[in-house]
Amino acid sequence: MSDLVPPLPPGYRARPAATDDIDSIHGLVAACEQELSGRARTDRGQIASVFARAGLVPELDTLLIHDRTGQPAARAWANRRSEIDVHPRHRGLGLGSALLEWAERRARQAGDEQIVQTLPDSDTQAVALLRSHGYGPKSEQWLLEFPMSEEPGLPEPPTGITVRPFRSGDERDAQDAHQLIQDAFGEWQQRRREFPEWAEQTVERPSFAPAASALAFAGDRLVGAALSLNLPGTGEGHIEEVAVHRDHRNRGVARLLLRHAFRAFHRQGRRNCTLATHSETGALALYLRVGMTVRDSSTVFSKHLGSV
Repeated sequence: MSDLVPPLPPGYRARPAATDDIDSIHGLVAACEQELSGRARTDRGQIASVFARAGLVPELDTLLIHDRTGQPAARAWANRRSEIDVHPRHRGLGLGSALLEWAERRARQAGDEQIVQTLPDSDTQAVALLRSHGYGPKSEQWLLEFPMSEEPGLPEPPTGITVRPFRSGDERDAQDAHQLIQDAFGEWQQRRREFPEWAEQTVERPSFAPAASALAFAGDRLVGAALSLNLPGTGEGHIEEVAVHRDHRNRGVARLLLRHAFRAFHRQGRRNCTLATHSETGALALYLRVGMTVRDSSTVFSKHLGSV
């Protein structure tokens, strides 16, 4: 690890991150989001899910930088993708460049030929840093929202389709949803997530909202799912994953699932619901048709590292 870390400014030290650091990393990421957009969106469970990524070795694939007082100043992880965050109080000192160099070195050491990182378009300094290091745009991402001053109505379900909430703790619901979502997402994502990793990042997260997670059935067969989260401190609901079996698309199933999730969140007292999607899914037009609007946009950047 030490031979991969570039020199840091005086007073800063780096070490691998561990699960004991989840709370401090969450605070760091929240401070970055607050500075950039005026609101923090990442919940603790999302930070914890990084450590559940298949193949990630925290001792090798993560880095946490502290200042001279022992407070976290920046963090990064690299495992096919990478994420880098520098606390607003510590920007402009070269920590971001050092972590970017470390992430690329680690990716090469791991045998990766490409590294990918997603940045909000509004973070112009970080975007400029990536571009100056040879990164180019790969795809786009959007965070959409659906304001709910009144309780959303439900459309008529397609013939033969019934909808109910996810049953908390139900192993079959979890297994069936995993199978459906991985099959659907496999049409565009490069890697299939096995059940333990997927569950850690969705249905086993503390913020998982089963009552606002809608499942669609044709008979007793699961054909659609919208899995939701209650994001602490935001006052908003969030739909984390939406999938419909290919045999039941273009019938209004996705719209029905979204409306069920919106209504469930409204009945919980939440007056806004968000959802993230990206250009590789081709789903943006669907979400705009149900009345969602784009709040923020991001770009997925990639860099070819060459054969190793």
